[in-house]
Amino acid sequence: MNSSSCPLVALIGRPNVGKSTLFNRITRSRDAIVDPTPGVTRDRHYAQASWEEQSFMLVDTGGIEDEDSDNFSSHIRNQAMQAMEEADIIILLLDGRQGVMPGDHELVNLLRRTDKTVFFAVNKIDAPDIEDSLLTPFWELGVDQLWALSADHSYGFGTLMTALAEKLGKTEAPPELPESTIRLAFLGRPNVGKSSMINAIMGQERMIVSEVAGTTRDSVDTLLTRDEYSYLLIDTAGIRRKGKTHDKLEKFSILKALKSLTRCDIAAVLIDAEEGITEQDTKVIGYTQEQGRALLLLINKWDMIQDDKKRQTQLLEAVQEATKFIPFAPVLKVSAKTGSGIKRIFPEIGKMHRQFHQRFPTAALNRLLEAATTGHEPPMYQGRRLKLYYTAQISSAPPTFAVIANFPKGIHFSYQRYLANRFREGLGLDRVPVRLLFRERSGRTKG
Repeated sequence: MNSSSCPLVALIGRPNVGKSTLFNRITRSRDAIVDPTPGVTRDRHYAQASWEEQSFMLVDTGGIEDEDSDNFSSHIRNQAMQAMEEADIIILLLDGRQGVMPGDHELVNLLRRTDKTVFFAVNKIDAPDIEDSLLTPFWELGVDQLWALSADHSYGFGTLMTALAEKLGKTEAPPELPESTIRLAFLGRPNVGKSSMINAIMGQERMIVSEVAGTTRDSVDTLLTRDEYSYLLIDTAGIRRKGKTHDKLEKFSILKALKSLTRCDIAAVLIDAEEGITEQDTKVIGYTQEQGRALLLLINKWDMIQDDKKRQTQLLEAVQEATKFIPFAPVLKVSAKTGSGIKRIFPEIGKMHRQFHQRFPTAALNRLLEAATTGHEPPMYQGRRLKLYYTAQISSAPPTFAVIANFPKGIHFSYQRYLANRFREGLGLDRVPVRLLFRERSGRTKG
């Protein structure tokens, strides 16, 4: 995935119409990108996927809230409203077995108000011989096109996805930025100081500041030019803890963070020094790693605890414990209010950006792999020795390497982590995520 904008596709619909089934079919398709991050365990209601080389972020809106509601029609209505606001493309899923329900009329009327592309898909139509009888009642909704679909059995799935990919190819292109612009998104809970931090950065540095036209409405972008370097600073809405607010629209702020993450190289997550690192902070950090972004931790409001050494020690230990699976992430102590520590941000993100986009010669990588396996031989798997034949870099941002093995599924997580650490040390990638993908050697017998 590159740093350009990734369109967001939202699934909406009443309960039990098959949104989760369709979500799973799309994200598990042959082109889906599945890369779970160790140490981040959480129900996934969003995922990056692609179809016919068109990448997109898929969100199951029902899954985002996943809570009981006193007024379920209001709950679904809010989902539709937020999808209209945040998504680039909307899929409204209807239940072909149940037929047209009163709530379907309300959802369709709501979606008529948007200028976004909407696919009206009638689910649970499992075969062509029942398509006409199940689809016909839905024409009373007055939409131009209905898509017959079985999320369970894949009937009509390819047709829908091909049409979706065609629309994705026509979504608005991101604005042109100077070459090698470093994209930096600021994320965190509300009131942690994201906007203040950007203002402090702009106030401390002598820069050319300009607004960027054509960016998404869920974030505010500022283009800075400092010496010969350009920086796109993306200020996102705060991510609230579930249940913190009764305003259901606020609970979709994760969508805004996800969109911003698809557009950045580096995610700067702000932590409130007074409140300490919270469970919600660790979730935000988890989102950054699921998207493969470089991560910079900014402990803001450090001035509030500058005279309390005990509190400083406790906070730094808590941050270290909460991020033990991502020890590469730099931690800076800063204050948007006083400007303390701000000047250290630019040298740090410069180093991170270089590592994030760095590429390595294959010969050097294979010497590194050989040294790693000699130093710590791969274990046995089902009575046979695991063998790692060779490696090559397949992409950057983040640096990603394929390792060819005889039994990729037999490589235990602990050995994968050992190899990743050896790659990190041997290549000088001490500030960014490193991904190893283990693949089976094709066309040969397993040795």
